[in-house]
Amino acid sequence: MAKQQKTAISPTRAENYPEWYQQVVRAADLAENSPVRGCMVIKPWGYAIWENMQSVLDRRFKETGHVNAYFPIFIPKRFLEKEAEHVEGFAKECAVVTHHRLEEGPDGGLVPAGELEEPLVVRPTSETIIGAMFSKWVQSYRDLPILMNQWANVVRWEMRTRLFLRTAEFLWQEGHTVHATADEAREETRKMLDVYAEFAEQHMAMPVIKGEKTAAERFPGAVQTFTIEGMMQDGKALQAGTSHFLGQNFSRAQEIRYLSDEGQLEYAWTTSWGVSTRLVGALLMTHSDDNGLVLPPRLAPAHVVIIPVQRKGVDPAPVLAYCRQLREQLLEQRYGEDRLRVLLDERDMRGGEKSWEHIKKGVPIRLEVGPRDMESDSVFMGRRDREPRDKQGVPREQFLATVLGLLDEIQDGLLARARARRQAISAEVHSVDEFERFFAQETPGFAWCFAADDDSYAELLGRYKVTPRCIPVDDNEVLGDCIFTGQQGQRKIVFGRSY
Repeated sequence: MAKQQKTAISPTRAENYPEWYQQVVRAADLAENSPVRGCMVIKPWGYAIWENMQSVLDRRFKETGHVNAYFPIFIPKRFLEKEAEHVEGFAKECAVVTHHRLEEGPDGGLVPAGELEEPLVVRPTSETIIGAMFSKWVQSYRDLPILMNQWANVVRWEMRTRLFLRTAEFLWQEGHTVHATADEAREETRKMLDVYAEFAEQHMAMPVIKGEKTAAERFPGAVQTFTIEGMMQDGKALQAGTSHFLGQNFSRAQEIRYLSDEGQLEYAWTTSWGVSTRLVGALLMTHSDDNGLVLPPRLAPAHVVIIPVQRKGVDPAPVLAYCRQLREQLLEQRYGEDRLRVLLDERDMRGGEKSWEHIKKGVPIRLEVGPRDMESDSVFMGRRDREPRDKQGVPREQFLATVLGLLDEIQDGLLARARARRQAISAEVHSVDEFERFFAQETPGFAWCFAADDDSYAELLGRYKVTPRCIPVDDNEVLGDCIFTGQQGQRKIVFGRSY
């Protein structure tokens, strides 16, 4: 019997995927649970990944005409009550502030005092508070469109939490726009869906399906909700971003009206769209392995780490000087929109310990440099998309000339690998029997089939813990008969298990 190879992460993905995820978060030093139940502390390496995501997305938002603003974290309860579907969808997740100060109680502890005249909801999403401001800012068709985004935190009182994927408080961006016509608002909704999909594939190296949510899965108060759906390594779907056409629902609830060029008072058309720190969890589950985090270079906090190898009895100064010079040479190059991110690890630790730490943190390229490497003017290189022991010597000048190409090769390879994995465990199904056989498998992925957008087959989905992920917007013009009910003229829906 072959000896099982030892891995840095235990348990492995095959042994216990949920626990493997938690151990990768810990080993990569991304985040940890806070003293507040359901909340997390995002540590520097995890936050640096989020900052890189922010940087790319913020630049893309501004390129498409949006500007940043900030709105209050507290929302008067009556604002949520104005839009019936909205309040129904979020009521069970709201954290509510009812008092405005603390006073010393009879036992010496602190007790809430100063009851508010109206309870304040801690922001679960901002359509209502932003809508209230839009109603003041919009008077004429000349004020439109308004294209606005905010980077903020939100609170949704989740009972079952998991770091990055589902926490009571999380970070996100939320775009909110106002338009004079339905067509303009719909165009905005689809444009931002495309921005998210391009970001997921080009920067996260995560293939996604763009689609419209079914009626049951729609954002509370929206006319249409569009989504990007990624597949994780365990075959489960992850909703990675959403874009909502809100129609005039919020405009009517909050009196967002404008005087048209024909002198008529009209209700405006609005949208909202957002992604969150859930993307960090998506990145982890799409690419990481049993040795830890694997990062696509375009989002990695460090593209290259240089590890000086110091030997006992040998003066470390020459090797350190060589490594520092190498770092400066690398910093002169640009990768994408920024200069190359290079980490020089000069800590007084064994080289093997440092190397494994950076493997677990997912740094795309590791360079080990000792006296022999310096003498031959070379580096000993390892790539995170390959096995830890798969390393090779490379002349320094050759590495400097090819490092950008190597990073692109890693980036493209991760995307190709994820696409191949998704394809291998997904299928088109043509009958209920095929549907049931597909989801009876240990690791099913996405099932594509013609289906009605209703709840007539909800019992079957519940039996297999499956949900409709989306109605794809690309290559989905051909209509067919619903495999569950026989209804004619139905589009294909993608089904899967999800987070």
